[in-house]
Amino acid sequence: MTRRDFRLLDPMRVRWAEVDMQKIVFNGHYLMYADTAVAAYWRALAMPYHETMQALGGDLYVRKATVEYLGSARYDDQLDVGVRMQRIGTSSIVFAFGVFRGERALVTGELVYVYADPATQTSRPVPQMLRDWLQAFEAGQPMVSVDTGDWPTLRGAAQALREQVFVHEQGIAPELEWDEADATALHAVARNRGGLPLGTGRLLPHAPGAGRIGRMAVRADVRGSGVGMAVLASLVQAARRQGLRHLVLHAQVTAVPFYGRAGFRPSGPVFDEVGIPHQEMVRDL
Repeated sequence: MTRRDFRLLDPMRVRWAEVDMQKIVFNGHYLMYADTAVAAYWRALAMPYHETMQALGGDLYVRKATVEYLGSARYDDQLDVGVRMQRIGTSSIVFAFGVFRGERALVTGELVYVYADPATQTSRPVPQMLRDWLQAFEAGQPMVSVDTGDWPTLRGAAQALREQVFVHEQGIAPELEWDEADATALHAVARNRGGLPLGTGRLLPHAPGAGRIGRMAVRADVRGSGVGMAVLASLVQAARRQGLRHLVLHAQVTAVPFYGRAGFRPSGPVFDEVGIPHQEMVRDL
């Protein structure tokens, strides 16, 4: 088993509390590492786990876990935990995992989950949608699609996402979130393979030949899985189709690295907007 056997590698660092009196990671913690990486796997699928399982009417329960110890991790080691869907039976899903320090595999194993009724914990066939979702990810297919359109078309999804992120999570006053620009903006909404809205943003005219991207919001439970980048890429493409040559946006300071990876660069000093530090960023098309 090598790192290249996995599409999902979840990085982590060994913490002090995970090392035993032999000065190595206590053996039981590797199952915690694997389980944490499985959560990252669902995130990579753009799948909010609890909401998806509730919609499917079932849940996954561990039936069997096997671990093979090949080496030891130590305090402060930087590790990558790989997870892949190995096979799907009638009611079971088998995940393989590997814990790597650099190229060296320290621990490998399997986790066998059974799909079951949450009330009775009796097994059920794995839903076809879940099968297709897992197989699509392992085949390298995109996990989200992005729709663009006007406010009447996308308002329901975009408004709910923005309210969840900006009003409830960040504490921005509702009257500061909604403005007249929504009526004339081009909106984008990213959805997962189950049709659940996960992220949104909008594109507005800014100046002759320039546009402004704003109101970028992604559900907290899928951040880091490419949803925000998919929304941003869709808006950039839309700007090109409109013949725009320049884009500007106001990024929350904590999001500057994200926009930097998309080719935006800082312009000017940091400033306050709705009580949150922001940085203007620009990009030429």
